[in-house]
This record gives sequence, C-alpha cells and structure tokens, in this order.
Amino acid sequence: MGELLDALNQLDAGGAAPNEPKSTVDQAAKAFQSASRRVGAAVDAAPHRDMPLDVLTKLVRQAPLQSLAIAFVFGVMVAKR
Repeated sequence: MGELLDALNQLDAGGAAPNEPKSTVDQAAKAFQSASRRVGAAVDAAPHRDMPLDVLTKLVRQAPLQSLAIAFVFGVMVAKR
C-alpha cells in the first residue's frame, strides 16, 4: 500500500510513474490533470464577488447534485444539435 501512495504522490508532483510506459491514456490523464489545475488556479485567482463565476460557484457548492443534473441535461441538448 505504501508503494502505491508513493507512486501517486510522485505523479501528483509531476514526476513519471516508476516502471510505467507512456501510453495515450497516461498522456490524456496528464493533460486532463494539467487543465483542471489551470482552471482551479483561474477560479482561485478571480474571487470577484457577485460576478457570474462566483455566483455559479456558490450555487454548485450549495446544490451539487442538482447542478450536475442541469449540466447533464444541457450537455444532452448541445450534443443533439
């Protein structure tokens, strides 16, 4: 179990996993992690009160399941076009 935690911590730090080949899935996972970090940094860097992003953040934190359902329905509507 300790080896797994060490490997995960190394991945979080930006290092390569030991004895693991670079595959397309690994590259996609790293790209997704990088994008999510940048979005998180952008959200943290812009704490403007009563701006649309701040209002949306508050709504999502208050009602996460309802927000997920709305996002799903919106995604289905966009995908059908």
